[in-house]
Amino acid sequence: MNTHRQPRAVPSGGQFKARSRSESDVVLTGEEPIAWPAVGYESLPWNADYSTVESRNQRRAARGPYRATVVPEIADLMGVGLPSDVALQADDASTEIARFDQAVGSEIAPFSAILLRSESAASSEIEELTAGAKAIAMAEIGDRSRVNASLIAANTSAMNAAIRLAGNLDENAIIEMHAELLGGSHPEWTGHWRDMQVWVGGFSPHSAKFVPPSTERVPANMSDLVRFIARDDLQPFVQAAIAHAQFETIHPFPDGNGRVGRAIIHALLKNKGLTTRVTVPVSAGLLVDTGRYFEALTKYREGDPAPIVEHMAQASFSAIDNGRRLVDDIRNVQGDWHQRIKARSDSGAWRLAELLLRQPAVDSPLVQHILGVRQPVADRAIGHLVETGILAEVSGGKRNRRWVAEDVTAALDAFAERAGRRHLG
Repeated sequence: MNTHRQPRAVPSGGQFKARSRSESDVVLTGEEPIAWPAVGYESLPWNADYSTVESRNQRRAARGPYRATVVPEIADLMGVGLPSDVALQADDASTEIARFDQAVGSEIAPFSAILLRSESAASSEIEELTAGAKAIAMAEIGDRSRVNASLIAANTSAMNAAIRLAGNLDENAIIEMHAELLGGSHPEWTGHWRDMQVWVGGFSPHSAKFVPPSTERVPANMSDLVRFIARDDLQPFVQAAIAHAQFETIHPFPDGNGRVGRAIIHALLKNKGLTTRVTVPVSAGLLVDTGRYFEALTKYREGDPAPIVEHMAQASFSAIDNGRRLVDDIRNVQGDWHQRIKARSDSGAWRLAELLLRQPAVDSPLVQHILGVRQPVADRAIGHLVETGILAEVSGGKRNRRWVAEDVTAALDAFAERAGRRHLG
């Protein structure tokens, strides 16, 4: 959606305060930031029956009306008022993201796929979905033996969809991202906004930490958010942070909101041209202090956008530093392989080695398909890399044999450990 309306002043204390603003002052203000609208609340009836599920006290606590959030419209607000120090952090984060994108993306190397996979795993870890890189790579080629790994692999598909759809971030694009995430595990929840009340924490909305808006409000809320995303008069990094916080407040799906919301960050950064080649693993930075991340979202709902912008900026610095270390590790792997492989430069072994940096788990049919070769050529290439120790077989038997490049998965696991992943599976 590319239509724009004249931005209106941000309401403060129930009144609209117009102020004269220069073009350079549209997005960020100085020491006296503009007020940002806090969420409101409405009382809604609750008729769920828990008579066969929980204790008498819990059933009693879950009776009667509950309070649901009413999300304010933001598409036409004049700008995002931030303290000057936060505005500067956002500018610095934008500069570092663009520099990282240019430096890493300009190389003829598989860093785009590696970084996107790392971001997907970190985003999933925020939702307490953890798996080792080897298990995730296996899930990506059809091994469904580990549930978490399969869900994380699906998040990689959602991230890919976000990047693919970045040119037109409308409601359909966001719904498609969600379908990529949950279409395999909960297809009944995909293809539309939620048709049920959801809440975060607690046994019912009465005891929840946060209750998103009613289902009736979601379509209008999302339409307003899409119009906010379409604006071209905002600083892109700030716009991405605000769009993410607003999306999390709307919570338009029964599940997967956090992962889709973080995918939207990357889609918006690409849409606005801040990134063009790679996915900066921002979630790896957010994962360092998830408590502060969730607190910043709460502050946003209370009418203060500065904490989420500031935290996302600091997360970006941390993520870029971690991402650079991952890139160095992959370069070292690549250099080591060049010493090990003793084959013609145009052989299948070299082409397979290049593929493994993007796709660390393979089987023969996948190699045949991606490299466009027949089975004997694929099998010879796999055999050569097994002999050199680059590939290790991870499945027994003669049928459905699979191999993993453990040097690559070890680099990905090291990245995750630096980001704060608590355990591997």
